[in-house]
Amino acid sequence: MSTASAIAHPNIAFIKYWGNRDQALRLPSNSSISMNLDGLETRTTVRFDSQLAADALQLNGSAAAPAQVARVSAMLDLVRQLAGTSDFAEVTSSNNFPSGSGIASSSSAFAALALAASAAAGLQLDEAALSRLARRGSGSASRSVPAGFVEWRAADTDEDSFAVSVAAPEHWDLVDSIAVISEEHKAVGSTAGHPLADTSPLQAARLHGAEGRLAQARQAILERDLPALAAVMELDNHLMHAVMMTSSPPLLYWQPPSLAVMHAVAAWRAEGLQAGYTLDAGPNVHVLSAAANAAEVAARLGKIPGVQRVLQAGAGGPARLFEA
Repeated sequence: MSTASAIAHPNIAFIKYWGNRDQALRLPSNSSISMNLDGLETRTTVRFDSQLAADALQLNGSAAAPAQVARVSAMLDLVRQLAGTSDFAEVTSSNNFPSGSGIASSSSAFAALALAASAAAGLQLDEAALSRLARRGSGSASRSVPAGFVEWRAADTDEDSFAVSVAAPEHWDLVDSIAVISEEHKAVGSTAGHPLADTSPLQAARLHGAEGRLAQARQAILERDLPALAAVMELDNHLMHAVMMTSSPPLLYWQPPSLAVMHAVAAWRAEGLQAGYTLDAGPNVHVLSAAANAAEVAARLGKIPGVQRVLQAGAGGPARLFEA
């Protein structure tokens, strides 16, 4: 019997991951870049026990649904294969932010699970191996393993597709103010959405320019250039949601308050308040600004009808073990 606990942060993608070149291995159609979100976290404890008859999963204090258990068991199977064990595991996991609503809860969940499960099984995986393992559970989880500002490279093989840090958390005092419009679990999650990407006539065009946008975002991060990051981040956001909206069936994640926030951010920028927005697969809007302007951004967001509350996070660290 062995136990380990890990903590990981969700991340917000500036250049999006949408669609896979290999669904089973979760090899992405394009490279992506993101920022880990400090203060938002998943805490996961994994206990392997030879007396267990099956894997068990508790999420946020409640027994998980069978589909959720199956997805966790699939990752545990990979760990068991690496460790040469057949023991089942008891997994306890909790988030301090809304799950399944476009704040990348699966990214922190599977990054924490990959680290806790591998450590509990006696494995000592390096960062690249952990990122690859997390990717198998949720593509964006690969980006929650390294620290700070992170790039996940697309590749044709399992071995070559993992994430690396391009800048430490302290490199840029950037703050993500998240306008929470809905905390409900979205009807179609990202895992179900990725296979639909290629049904859109716009996906090929999105992918055609993805590497160029990635280079622009990476340079903006390295130069701490918020106007440049906002421009390419918003373009990439619009392209991803255009693909979603034109897939079969279409995925319409935006709600009226989502559009209100986007319009507001553009208006604030015209007035001189530097900020940029992006959305994951959900209605909640992430508004990036310098830390010096974060309080003003949060106050303005809070006054927009339909915004329930505002969460804020700077750049976060890597997935790490902790003593439960």
